[in-house]
Amino acid sequence: MKVKYTADFLQLPYEWVPIDVTKGESRTPEFLSMNPAGQVPVVELDDGRVLSQSNAIIRFLADATSLLPKDSFDRAKVDELLFWEQYSHEPYIAVARFWLEHLEMTPEREAALAEKKVQGYKALDVMEGHLSDRDWFVDDSMSIADIALYAYTHVADEGGFDLAPYPAIRGWIARIASAPGYCPITQK
Repeated sequence: MKVKYTADFLQLPYEWVPIDVTKGESRTPEFLSMNPAGQVPVVELDDGRVLSQSNAIIRFLADATSLLPKDSFDRAKVDELLFWEQYSHEPYIAVARFWLEHLEMTPEREAALAEKKVQGYKALDVMEGHLSDRDWFVDDSMSIADIALYAYTHVADEGGFDLAPYPAIRGWIARIASAPGYCPITQK
């Protein structure tokens, strides 16, 4: 959804093609020709070039827009948060949600879910601390760092995470949801 949110905020035209990874649709020869790793999302540009990995895609889309700061240090802070999101946030909050919403809860997943929750709450604690005295993650306006972190945080409850103890995160979620171009996750 990070790619969709970025494109929507920037009012970029696109064709959304749903790929159901639970049905093996990212493992077809056609899809693997675009991304041999068999992962979503993938963006095919008008000139035929293909880019994968959500944070690489949103950084590409945001280049020279208001979603990517002009200051080189602030851009590096955005990158820092994009890397942190992939390493310290997404593996816990997004995975817990995916397991609970889309997969059968096996005994192995049930056992691993407790650790996902511990680490996910650690990520939420970091976010809450960062947002305690600011509206956005970098500089004074929304950036792709906010979009990347928002994508799974705003639906963290679906992964079993309670956001009630996180007022700064809840306020930040509300600011993003009221931003021009926002499109809820249920719309395609």
